[in-house]
Amino acid sequence: MKPLLILFNLLAIAVVVVLPHLGLIPNFGYSIPILFFVWLVLKHNGEKFSDIGFHLKSFHLRAALIGSIAAVAILSIMQLLVFPVLEQFIAFESTDLGLYDFIKASKAQYLLIVVMGWLIGGFYEEIVFHGFIFTRLEQMIPGKYATALGFVVSCILFGVYHFQMGSGGAFNALVVGGVYQGLFLYFKRNLWASIICHGVYNTLVMTLIYLGYL
Repeated sequence: MKPLLILFNLLAIAVVVVLPHLGLIPNFGYSIPILFFVWLVLKHNGEKFSDIGFHLKSFHLRAALIGSIAAVAILSIMQLLVFPVLEQFIAFESTDLGLYDFIKASKAQYLLIVVMGWLIGGFYEEIVFHGFIFTRLEQMIPGKYATALGFVVSCILFGVYHFQMGSGGAFNALVVGGVYQGLFLYFKRNLWASIICHGVYNTLVMTLIYLGYL
């Protein structure tokens, strides 16, 4: 890949990762201009959203079923095994509980966050991170290890992207993001299993928070 194209892709990734945290557009409003930006970058490169794994016609029930099962499995593993073991050795700092309080305040607010968990987590983050950013990294990394290295770097970026959730939340995002990325590759670069897994995972977490179990 030419140096100018590498620089272009690096700048595109930086915009996607950093812009949402600048607070320029509140309440998840950043998702619309960033998706438009992603579309512009893809168009510039002669690509479409289908080239990064998202197409409405590519949805199928097997992906939805496996994505849902994976969400239940990884949430159970993280909450019942990984974090209890890690917390014996690592003291994760407390995070801002504002979102927790918002979810538990009323059923309407809980349902709103569930919907946003699907729109922003399920669709937006999967398209942007495990579709767009991952494929940009693959294009930039030379050699036969491009997919493996792109996988690792995209997972790290996904974890760092969730730094506002504290070290525990960032670590959780890194690991769970690996599951989402793995589903994308398992289903031959179809994002639907990742989208379903992410949406179901968020729904389960929000529900457990609402019911007082998290």
